[in-house]
Amino acid sequence: MQSEKSLRNTCFREEDKQPSESSWKKFENVFNYELLPYETTTQGSKKTSQFLLEVVDILLDYIKKNNDRSYKVLDFHHPHSLRNALGPCLNLDDDPKDLEQILIDCKETLKFCVKTGHPRFFNQLSTGLDLIALAGEWLTAAANTNMFTYEIAPVFTLMEDIVLAKMRDIIGWPDNNCDGVFAPGGAISNLYAVLAARYRICPEIKEHGMEVSPKLVMFTSEYSHFSIKRSAAILGIGTNNCIGIKTDSKGKMMVKDLEKQIEKTLASGAIPFFVSATGGTTVLGSFDPIWEISDIAIKYGLWLHVDCAWGGGALLSKSHRKLLNGIDRADSVTWNPHKLMGATLQCSAVLMKEKGILEKCNSLRAKYLFQQDKHYDITYDKGDKAIQCGRHNDIFKLWLMWRAKGDSGLESQIDKLMDLSLYLQKKLRDKEGFQFVINEPEFLNVCFWYVPKNVRYIEKGCRRDALLDKVAPKIKSMMMETGTTMVGYQPLGDLPNFFRMIVSNPATIPDDIDFLLEEIERLGEDL
Repeated sequence: MQSEKSLRNTCFREEDKQPSESSWKKFENVFNYELLPYETTTQGSKKTSQFLLEVVDILLDYIKKNNDRSYKVLDFHHPHSLRNALGPCLNLDDDPKDLEQILIDCKETLKFCVKTGHPRFFNQLSTGLDLIALAGEWLTAAANTNMFTYEIAPVFTLMEDIVLAKMRDIIGWPDNNCDGVFAPGGAISNLYAVLAARYRICPEIKEHGMEVSPKLVMFTSEYSHFSIKRSAAILGIGTNNCIGIKTDSKGKMMVKDLEKQIEKTLASGAIPFFVSATGGTTVLGSFDPIWEISDIAIKYGLWLHVDCAWGGGALLSKSHRKLLNGIDRADSVTWNPHKLMGATLQCSAVLMKEKGILEKCNSLRAKYLFQQDKHYDITYDKGDKAIQCGRHNDIFKLWLMWRAKGDSGLESQIDKLMDLSLYLQKKLRDKEGFQFVINEPEFLNVCFWYVPKNVRYIEKGCRRDALLDKVAPKIKSMMMETGTTMVGYQPLGDLPNFFRMIVSNPATIPDDIDFLLEEIERLGEDL
């Protein structure tokens, strides 16, 4: 039977092997306990440096491949095949593995990762690999601290205050009498918003529970992120009491239907309390009319939340911030810098116009952690206003990246992406066989069908839609098998499956867009 090291090495293609791998032999029969902090001698320090430098070489090699168009976006294997190939290599055993094996583990893990920083990866809203943010992530991991108190994360808590204040200023909230926190993703940020809105209308629920809660109803676009409705489920409001508001032909919330549903709720005796507008929907990239929605929210006393997890970065562009016109009238905002701004995952903020509401809503004053008699200003202890106790440091990478680029650099990055979106739209109009889902998309989501030659002349209707529904999934599967590029697809309502092309990687150039469209044509020609 092959040894584990031999088995692992068969998983590599010859061209993937590095000359430096020969140096890994010196780590054969060298184990974790011979490194710092276990072995504090000069020899332990030397081995630690040597080991970490080998890890850095592996990471640098991966970063180079991420930005090299001659490498595939992914080396795809079906789950059962990958599981069988790696089988015993994935096991956790009683006996430790030596550091040579650990280096092999690191390299092989990256080999089978999707290269989300590759210029031809268009599959998600968060793409690219910003090297300054990556450096920040490495430093964050080395510091390995927690964000719940100033005493354990003094520099990082100050950075969080500064960056949140900067983001609120960009939104248009004029003073610093506001609030906010970094959360583990946009879904949790949206949950914070619903939680705060419910607390404002029914603060007694914090102590007495659902028995004191009136029947509350909330509203969101039918094309909003699923986390809004899930927040209703988590908080006991109920998914049936999260009303999906109709959208127009561009995917934008219809304000008339919002008011109609609010009036209907009031007539039933329930209490409307929250409305979420979306700044860049996940599929179509649509921006709800925030200003008009805010008029309705003010009229009926609703909390207005803007979920611009995706589109928030547009606020940094003087040319494109008009997409979020009226956002300064919101009570809360979700904004994910790990999407349009390009910070590494995860990096998501929820911002509140009302100062102190998060603490009122969530604080429990745990004496073993949030002592009130500390020798410094305890207003810098942020953990008590967060849902979780332990909180990852998501701020340093964003702060460092912002320092490196400045407002002007981020603005240029976003403007460049918008220009690439326009380039893609022009190419689609010029090519036969491509059809927009929405004509003239306003953002970075460009949704379209590829119609194969033998489908183009079929009359529009159920039969044509049934055939078209199979095209994008089939082309996507062939893309993944060959590993050349990746782009998402999905249905929407009664529409058959279509491609959702996301342009959010600053490394992408027009040639990459040309390559994608040519690949779709090549793979789909005979369907």
